[in-house]
Amino acid sequence: MNLNSPSVTVIGFDYGTKRIGVAVGQSVTGTATPLATIPARDGIPNWQQIGDLLKEWQPNALVVGIPYNMDESESEMSVRAKKFARRLNGRFNLPAHGVDERLTSREARDRMETLSMQGVKQKQGLDSFAAVVIVESWFFAQQQ
Repeated sequence: MNLNSPSVTVIGFDYGTKRIGVAVGQSVTGTATPLATIPARDGIPNWQQIGDLLKEWQPNALVVGIPYNMDESESEMSVRAKKFARRLNGRFNLPAHGVDERLTSREARDRMETLSMQGVKQKQGLDSFAAVVIVESWFFAQQQ
């Protein structure tokens, strides 16, 4: 992905078996914004809801958080998240990149707490804030 083009939009996903957090990010700023939390049934989302978000935001690429174990080994959830990324790619014909998401929930919780202390009310939950961290960490990795 060439981040030197005028602007690259990505949609990021914090995959879970019950909920999938979604965020949108722009390469110009390297930042992301929480969009939604999509309910899932045993890891299977409402594909129409995802399709609607992709149609609205017209991303150039998708980013999925891969939850590796702390020793960098794969877990059942990392295997499922990779499968979700492959399904996104197959359904929507967009590149789907995986990014290590270890500790994103902790960072997302910290960000939400900071906003709350500043008096900012959040409509989106922890999962979509975790997706923000996933997108921003992917942008950062692309610049290295």
